[in-house]
Amino acid sequence: MGILGRLRSLFADRSPEQEAMAKAHEEELRQKIVARCTQFRKLLARNKTALELMSDIEVHLQQKKNVAPDYVQSAGTKVCAAVGEMVACLMALSGGAYGALESSLSSIREKIEETTKEGLSEEETVRQITAYVIPLSDIRLEHMQDVGGKMANLGEIRATVGLAVPNGFAITAAAYDYFMSYSKLDVFIREKVLAADRTSLDEAVRLSQLIQNAILAAPLPPDLERAIEDATEALVREEGPDVLLALRSSALGEDSKNMSFAGQYRSELNVPPEEACHVWKEIIASTFSLSAMTYRLQKGLSEERTSMCVGVLAMVKAVCGGVAYSRNPVSSHSRKDCVVINAVPGLPQGVVDGASIPDVFYLRHSHPPVILDRKTVSGGVTGILGDDFVIRLAHIAMALEGFYEEPQDVEWALNDEQELVILQSRPLGLAEDTEDTLDPEMEKILANAQVLASGGIQASPGVGIGVPCVLKKEADMFSFPGGGIMVVERAFPRWAALLPRARGLISETGGAAGHLASVAREYRIPALFSLKNACTLLADAGEITLDVGRSTVFAGRLEALVPKQKEETGEVTESLRLLERVSSFITPLHLLDPESPDFAPEKCTSLHDITRFCHEKAVNLLFDMQDTQGKQIGKQLKAGAKLQYWIVDMGRAFTKPVTGSVVDIREIASLPMLALWDGMTAIPWLGPPSAGAAGFMSVVLESTMNPELESTAPTTMTERNFFILDADYMILQARYGYHFCTVECRVCEKRSENFVTFQFKGGAADRDRRILRVRMLAGLLEEFQFRVDVREDALSAVAEGFSFENTLRRACLLGYLLIHSRQSDTIMLDTPRATAFRAKLASDMQTVFQRDLAFVKKWGRFSLFVGLPAATTTFFCLVLTLMWQAATFLLSLARTGAEKQPSWRLC
Repeated sequence: MGILGRLRSLFADRSPEQEAMAKAHEEELRQKIVARCTQFRKLLARNKTALELMSDIEVHLQQKKNVAPDYVQSAGTKVCAAVGEMVACLMALSGGAYGALESSLSSIREKIEETTKEGLSEEETVRQITAYVIPLSDIRLEHMQDVGGKMANLGEIRATVGLAVPNGFAITAAAYDYFMSYSKLDVFIREKVLAADRTSLDEAVRLSQLIQNAILAAPLPPDLERAIEDATEALVREEGPDVLLALRSSALGEDSKNMSFAGQYRSELNVPPEEACHVWKEIIASTFSLSAMTYRLQKGLSEERTSMCVGVLAMVKAVCGGVAYSRNPVSSHSRKDCVVINAVPGLPQGVVDGASIPDVFYLRHSHPPVILDRKTVSGGVTGILGDDFVIRLAHIAMALEGFYEEPQDVEWALNDEQELVILQSRPLGLAEDTEDTLDPEMEKILANAQVLASGGIQASPGVGIGVPCVLKKEADMFSFPGGGIMVVERAFPRWAALLPRARGLISETGGAAGHLASVAREYRIPALFSLKNACTLLADAGEITLDVGRSTVFAGRLEALVPKQKEETGEVTESLRLLERVSSFITPLHLLDPESPDFAPEKCTSLHDITRFCHEKAVNLLFDMQDTQGKQIGKQLKAGAKLQYWIVDMGRAFTKPVTGSVVDIREIASLPMLALWDGMTAIPWLGPPSAGAAGFMSVVLESTMNPELESTAPTTMTERNFFILDADYMILQARYGYHFCTVECRVCEKRSENFVTFQFKGGAADRDRRILRVRMLAGLLEEFQFRVDVREDALSAVAEGFSFENTLRRACLLGYLLIHSRQSDTIMLDTPRATAFRAKLASDMQTVFQRDLAFVKKWGRFSLFVGLPAATTTFFCLVLTLMWQAATFLLSLARTGAEKQPSWRLC
């Protein structure tokens, strides 16, 4: 036996064989704990997914948002999948103890599928035309479901109104449907759309690229290809051998009232006739561009039932062109009741794609029209047109308004023979008037406000407040934060994909007649175009207020400028009714009391019930797990006093083995937890901010008022705050007052593996105050490079790819916010108090972020052990302990021997 063995035998009661067996048991327990924690973390992740999906459903129902039938089907499928994985995790944790839960889930899933199937069993639109192509001369308005709005309107204008339009033909919806079924693309698209999370920008981009690539790779049916080639050859014979083609999208639903699809689909100009089939496929693929899919999602349109028709037209040799509005679409403009004409040299493309700043003419909406004003860039177009032509163009716009009995958006071109050609006419969406309820002190506020930029063209009215984000290339889309102000160099239609997430839009080019401006008005997003040097002026401006009515960008938040919004009464569509029926099996929560006999798998009648049951039982199973001595592995945290925090050690979270039921904060070796705790205790919390009467009355009476970190009163297991820890990992689930949060963090030397995430939801005050609070927190976190997503009163933030130290610093920040954001929702509608509170949080966060990470140095001596397996760590601790005891023993022997020697030997 070696020296270690002899020393061990001197001070231990167990033999080497017993010691080895004990270590084996400890390692087995550690592996068991790790496996359970892994299942529990997976369950938490699926729980988060399920609750987010349920929240999204509730938002659609509360706000009466348009939804597509495939959204209803997709939402039901995704929630069922997430909850199904939760059940699987619980079964793994419990050893299959809750088999009845699987039966409840199966029953609920069947009800959702049956209800969805009934709602989707509406009859398909009956086609009048089965041909794959049809000449423009044969097209009328009644063919809109066969050739789309754009081509139906052109055919009607040519036949009935008598205005000149380009010659050409339409490739019909029947051709689209045939192509999709021939290559089984319809089935492929349906499966991919239902499986995707289209609220995630990353996933939406991947979905779009996947579908477009599949369409471009699919072969054309030979008879369809022949039909397109024959029609193209006939057009060439009519127009001459040197003709070039314009292939323009004309999807079903496009160019309709309140759904213009402006610029969302692809159109190709100057196409050689021999490339018509190939370009047709490219336009079909554009049906599934990111911006088009986002637009349909916002408008509640089904991906499956969107048929793309295409107009094939002879190119117009345009001297100049543009867009004529029979009414001014920007109601905040001083000239509301007038005709607006936008013009650029060449084709109208420069107007609609936002790449140019057009000449603009304003004419009185009267007979005859009278030119009121003009804003010219170069004067070139004005010289080409002349006042007589401008007046004639206004006459035509008003005539088309009379024909269709609603305001019109007319695209036009003047060819080289001085002939006016109509390229498109569609309903014009007009921005609604807003009530001007400005603060009585407005003049004083404006006098003291800092102007960052002014001028430009009013594209969409309103006031937007947020942090500007400069976007120059498509890759910048991924860095755009929800709730920000988009600032772009060119008003390209592709930016429309971000509009649902934006509070405002500013462009250095473009005008009110561009495609992007049209979509901004549909989304009611304030937009100011042709604002010179906007990207440079606003690059690092911090929070700004965009006031389109004043054509001004102010520094900071000027809440008083925001007009009072008219209460909207959303239309209850068939899809919303379907969603409401389906949601009855998803969102209601009936299981409330874990101690009730009804808290059982058989009583779960909704998916929300199942998530509640799974979470409750999983927590109990994890914390009821016992070690080799039969003690629960969950340890209560002590920091001075016992706190309502419980800890599960995955094997390397403590500086030494902890045998009791309590673990002291000084025995924690998990750096992510120490970082979070450092932030929680860095600055004392002095209690909730002082709320006014309205804020106080909005709070539930039980709102916690204790300034301590947590009450130490006994609670049920699910009301406790609990950590799962390892040396380099931490996850916390906690409830502070009335808001719930989750923090997860991992750190190591590899930057690519470092991350810290934060989920936050709820509060004691009303919905508006809760929403304002999470927006405030989102803005604060974005200043420290968190990526943030806000949905109603729920916030999700992540910071990843930072260094070891900088990841820990961000964990500190979250610890600070956990404590100091409590009950702040009560003051959010009190602008002065909210502004002052935000400023204090921002200042404190800078202080916390710059703190010396003393705990890293303090606990650095344990870094040798915390990175090693538990058995190895135990061995080293044993060696050091034995060496210390041996040294002490030998020293005591030496002292005893010295006392027995003659005194002279000590001199």
